[in-house]
Amino acid sequence: MLDALRLIGMIHLLPLPGAPLYANSREEIRERAIRDAESLSSSGFDALLVENFGDIPFSAEGGEAHVIAEMSVLVREIRLLTALPVGVQVLRNDAKAAMAIAAAADASFIRVNVHTGTMFTDQGMLQGQAHSTLRYRHAIDAGRISILADVFVKHATPPIGVVFDDAVQECVERGMANGIIVSGSGTSRETDVGMLESAVARSNVPVYVGSGVTEKNLSRYIPLAHGVIAGTALKYDGDVSQAVDVERCRCFVEKARKLLAS
Repeated sequence: MLDALRLIGMIHLLPLPGAPLYANSREEIRERAIRDAESLSSSGFDALLVENFGDIPFSAEGGEAHVIAEMSVLVREIRLLTALPVGVQVLRNDAKAAMAIAAAADASFIRVNVHTGTMFTDQGMLQGQAHSTLRYRHAIDAGRISILADVFVKHATPPIGVVFDDAVQECVERGMANGIIVSGSGTSRETDVGMLESAVARSNVPVYVGSGVTEKNLSRYIPLAHGVIAGTALKYDGDVSQAVDVERCRCFVEKARKLLAS
């Protein structure tokens, strides 16, 4: 399934009920999500990725019941709105919650920040649970759902002595990830080309650019990477807190398609 996904557009949900920054209503959250999905879909993206971006500070313990419930409803509605594949990420690193939402809402893939190994983050130490995630996928009859896994995920630091190349291989070979994501050090920060090249050389699954991709620097990443995940660059004024700007989306997709065809 991932072979066909070259351009993935982000849907950053507004703060959900229960989050410290929650200041809207469920209907406003829904309207923003639907509008963003429509803008991305009509512009020619291949897939959408929904995450609870507004729920800072994130928990290392996993998604609470109300977060899973809210996201299940929203993802399902987005899925019914478009024929595009939809992905789910429950921040900070709740792969089981994402898998459950994806299975219930008929989504196609999930994103996991730490699938194998260990990373140090502002939530503390996060440890990959590949063994649990894959067994859970089997247990809930969700084998069709692909796992996109970050390696050296943004907003995190690897333990001393861990080598990026080894981490990529272990995530694919031992963690059985269906795709790899390489990103910069934080949201909207550019992805290192050398790390991207290394990931492509050491994996036999699709590799995606996970942050910092813009219309201007697309040629740096395509066709080196299998695909890109775009978020901030598609928003009004390039502001991650704003809604998706359909004109920015169209320009981004037009440039990307030309590069992919060359």
